[in-house]
Amino acid sequence: MFCLLNAKFLIMKKILFFLCFVYGGLLSAQNFEIGVMAGVANYNGDLSPKSLNGAMSEFHLAFGGFGRYNINQYFAARAHINYGSISADDAKASSVAQQQRNLQFRSNLLEFGLAGEINFPGFQPYNLYRPFSPYIFAGISLFKFNPKAEYDNKSVALRDLGTEGQGMAEFPDRQKYSLWNFSIPFGAGVKWAITDMLSIGFEAGLRKTFTDYLDDVSTTYVNYETLAASNGELAAILSNRSNEAKVTGDGRGDPENDDWYMFFGITISHHFLDNGLMRSRRKSKRKKGCPGQF
Repeated sequence: MFCLLNAKFLIMKKILFFLCFVYGGLLSAQNFEIGVMAGVANYNGDLSPKSLNGAMSEFHLAFGGFGRYNINQYFAARAHINYGSISADDAKASSVAQQQRNLQFRSNLLEFGLAGEINFPGFQPYNLYRPFSPYIFAGISLFKFNPKAEYDNKSVALRDLGTEGQGMAEFPDRQKYSLWNFSIPFGAGVKWAITDMLSIGFEAGLRKTFTDYLDDVSTTYVNYETLAASNGELAAILSNRSNEAKVTGDGRGDPENDDWYMFFGITISHHFLDNGLMRSRRKSKRKKGCPGQF
């Protein structure tokens, strides 16, 4: 009986030791950090200038914040919030046809997102063991936008005007679009631990949206008089600002392709929970918690 109890005790001790070992390993791999991002935002859609110079002229300042949970040195999960603005102007396009269309917009963007990251070859800032790592990420975001155009020295919100006949009985398939939408953020970056408490990095991220109306442009023109009678004179004016005849059916945008937006930025983050990636490992060696640990 004594031998049986002793054997069971040894088995329990080994199991407890194994669980403590696994738990300690998890703790040593966990780290939470909080940081900020400063950079630029841009967009791709129906009003994109289709030229490098035109695209470069439409970069606008952006900033954000994030919290990142490093599951281990290879995988991390994060939540973020970003704010920036996007714009485009046909007048800056290299295409003469696009210049004659003469549409333009500007919109602020507010984004809330969740993403997973994969570090390769791995990120381990403790004692600067692996202080530098490229990474890739992907996730899901909820964002708010509100396209506006300049007219008569005023900024006019376009969505409620129905510039493509949204809300008209003649176009039952054209409903007013929501100013909230989902996107799929993905991209790549690099991070570098200057110390085991502070990291800097750079990230480039694209956003695949599920709307074609970031710029308020998607389908065809509506006859000027018809649109003015239904949605108002201002809607008709801002729907077609070219000098060409206003004829129903002329292509205004491309409904086959949804719009995109993007963020590029420098990040700075602080590892503020000492769960092992920083200095607690030195302390843990002197603790006697689990059997066999010294």
